Amino acid sequence: MRILHTADWHVGRRLGRHDRTDEMRAALDEVARIADEEQVDLVLVAGDVFDRATPPVESLSLGLTALLRLARRRPVVVVAGNHDAPELFDALSPLLRDRGVHLIGRIMAPDAGALVGPEELGVPAVVAGFPFLREGRVIDFMAETGKWYGAYAQKIAAITDAYNTALVERAGTDLVPILVAHFMVSGVRVSRSERELHIGDAYTATSQAIPAGPQYVALGHIHAPQPVPGAPVPAAYAGSLLPMDFGEAGEAKRVVIVDVEPGRLATMRSVPIQAGRPLEQVRGTWEEVAARADKLADRYLDLTIAVGGPDPELGRRAAAMFPYLVRVRAERPAKARRERSIEARPSDDELYATFVRATTGEEPPAALVQLFRETMEAAADAPS
Repeated sequence: MRILHTADWHVGRRLGRHDRTDEMRAALDEVARIADEEQVDLVLVAGDVFDRATPPVESLSLGLTALLRLARRRPVVVVAGNHDAPELFDALSPLLRDRGVHLIGRIMAPDAGALVGPEELGVPAVVAGFPFLREGRVIDFMAETGKWYGAYAQKIAAITDAYNTALVERAGTDLVPILVAHFMVSGVRVSRSERELHIGDAYTATSQAIPAGPQYVALGHIHAPQPVPGAPVPAAYAGSLLPMDFGEAGEAKRVVIVDVEPGRLATMRSVPIQAGRPLEQVRGTWEEVAARADKLADRYLDLTIAVGGPDPELGRRAAAMFPYLVRVRAERPAKARRERSIEARPSDDELYATFVRATTGEEPPAALVQLFRETMEAAADAPS
């Protein structure tokens, strides 16, 4: 059996002021073409189909059309990521199931919708779908077992253990057991374009969360394509379909093609995605950057321009020269920045006193200034 694993489409994602709908459409066309050319039997989408929980109509249409197109010739299993709305997936699931798209929006018990078997798929596989787990969310079927107390990593491991037991039992010797999930494993390389709230230590699982029962584990959430370190079975992050931000500049994008049969570990290979405008970060003087204008004109650009002093027209010139400019910043010599900071920046007390004089016409009382200072210190010492 041959599987195509993809993830982190983020349909609807913009890059600065630039709409990327056409790029995303081209990338999704590539995924469909690869699925047909490789004659895959099953497609796995490991979360973050959309960039927003309530995607605009155009983005919703593009994402669903792509899923239905993939499902014309094989089943598609999709789990919700941290950017997706479980409620939306649950609402759409009964409408799309008969057309070959199996959406799993919420974390469910193995016998209550988490497992999709050969009867639904029409291929010799059983897939466990593990959507993104938000911190603080109580999963009923796990709470009932008494195993729902502990750190986030322990909760992830407990859920995958429950799925592992069910997968192995259901698969027997005739089916291929597969886990598709959306979480972060410690030790992976991140691109820093992922949503920071959901990639810190509080949202990290250990490699023990990858069970030994599945013949392949298809993961989403991390945008850099890579195998999972320390996994006991073949497991990989497919990575994002397009580079989402400059943290992914130069990163080769892909889908994963997996070949597997019952009783044998999967083999993986990457097929590159060519769609998408390149991203590049460029540093130099204006003259140096302008000299490369022809080569940079078709790229999304993050420019850092070395200047000797104030240059109020820099942004206008850069936008006029580079149609896909995303950001431009002026960088003054370190000595000039230090001197300006030392000479020009008044203290917080002075700023507050100026504010009081401007609003009341009187000098601020010493006790009020002292209270302001204590408040600022308390805020600085408060946990972030």
